[in-house]
Amino acid sequence: MLGRLAYLALKALGAEIPLTVRIGRDFELAHGGFGVVIHPKTSIGDRVKVYPGVTLGRADIYIPADESEFEGIIIDDEVILAPGAKILCKHGILRVGKGTVIGANAVLLESTGEYEIWAGVPARRIGLRQQTKDHNRSKQQA
Repeated sequence: MLGRLAYLALKALGAEIPLTVRIGRDFELAHGGFGVVIHPKTSIGDRVKVYPGVTLGRADIYIPADESEFEGIIIDDEVILAPGAKILCKHGILRVGKGTVIGANAVLLESTGEYEIWAGVPARRIGLRQQTKDHNRSKQQA
């Protein structure tokens, strides 16, 4: 019941996040998440920040959902999805790697590696992001 109320409250604020979306700890919808649309087959990791106007969904909306090869989208930990970013998957699973940044208004159509920076239409890797202290600490302990 509480989840349904939260869903309706977000929808009233302009964010479409179905109850089936798995969301990790410290998830942030920046500026209230206005215009955010997330496909039900999405999994979001810990410490992910999503800005307004972000879409995560199917790239093949021109065919019926039951005929689509789309399986889902995975957003790993510490990802930043900048304003207007579109993450669109046509077949299988699209994964945005840990610590990756998807730039403003980018249209991502393929999976990324870890700690990369992607921008453009269609998006392509334009650089690497500096890794956080927590990431370096966990590597030393392993």
